[in-house]
Amino acid sequence: MAFSVVMPALEMAQETGRLIAWRKKEGDSVTKGEPLFEIETDKAVMEIEAPADGILAGISAQTGADIPVGQTIAWIVVPGEKPPATEAAAPAARAKTESNAVLASAKVSEPAVASSARISPKARRLAKELGVDLATMRGSGPDGEILAADIQAAASAPRNVTTAERPTSLESPSTLARLMAERTTQSWTSVPHFFVMRNADAGELNEYRAKQIAEIERVHSVRITHTDLLVALVARVLLKHPCLNSSWTADGIRHHDYVNIGVAIAVNDGVVAAVIHNAHRATLPEIAQQRSEIAERARAGKLRPADLADATFTISNLGMYKVDQFTAIITPPQAAILAVGSIGDRVIAAKGKATVRPMMTLTLSSDHRVVDGARAAMFLNDLAESIARPQDFLG
Repeated sequence: MAFSVVMPALEMAQETGRLIAWRKKEGDSVTKGEPLFEIETDKAVMEIEAPADGILAGISAQTGADIPVGQTIAWIVVPGEKPPATEAAAPAARAKTESNAVLASAKVSEPAVASSARISPKARRLAKELGVDLATMRGSGPDGEILAADIQAAASAPRNVTTAERPTSLESPSTLARLMAERTTQSWTSVPHFFVMRNADAGELNEYRAKQIAEIERVHSVRITHTDLLVALVARVLLKHPCLNSSWTADGIRHHDYVNIGVAIAVNDGVVAAVIHNAHRATLPEIAQQRSEIAERARAGKLRPADLADATFTISNLGMYKVDQFTAIITPPQAAILAVGSIGDRVIAAKGKATVRPMMTLTLSSDHRVVDGARAAMFLNDLAESIARPQDFLG
């Protein structure tokens, strides 16, 4: 029995996927679950696994092609079996039709000069090679025929370069960068954002990390970052504030009984939100291990579909870039995102006296359809308390 290999839909709004590479070639044996090909979607490059054991056959999609979701791009068959002819041949038939259409279009769009002036075959070839616009020319031959000498003269003649024609630098955004732009624009223009900010004393957080880091590195061989601590604390505080762990949908507000924290990670051509699943139940070493592995796959362009799926809340931490504070754009359908600034010494009032403490600024962006100001403020207050007393929340 032949199993079809299709372009998968990995997210709700996905319409196409770009085939980046085949990990197997025509006729290779494949095992269910092993990487079969790589695709680029709205969010990242991901490995797609083989759906069955067998022989890869009937590959109909080439690398670099943008393929509609659900389209069959290959088959996995048993030895000696041929892939279904109709399905396998369909892309080739479409390609032939498109090729014929291009040829027909090319014949129709020959320079308009052809109907008003004659041109020698050599001159036409030279015009194409030298980039000369035939539509603006009148030839020196009989009855205005355009000759090869006319083309060479036009190509070598100096031109007045207008401002619009001067060289400029134009960057073509990657699929990830383009769709990031589209999604942030859609979120900013359709989601009613509001912002709540709070300074938090990070002195105890620093001490807690310093106490834990050596033991966790020794036992689990993973480094604990401030982001790991924040993921653990945010996940536990969200259990007390379920409205912040909700999603806006067309049917109403959906409350989640699990906490999956998206962590914004910078990659070469944008930012992806890698997901720490069930962060409310995960230990600090487990969170750090998940975050480290996903970050490594993200920077290598090898993210898996599960790495980006089902986030219920997102943290964007720019503290490592020495940013004091910033606001972040919500990722729908999530109800909120937390922007975290750097930890730095600041003079604050404590018990009527000026003192210097390591402080950090937290900025919560919330969807006003799901969260009101009071609930956002209460969440941020409880989060600041957890940062001031991490041992009470993490043990």
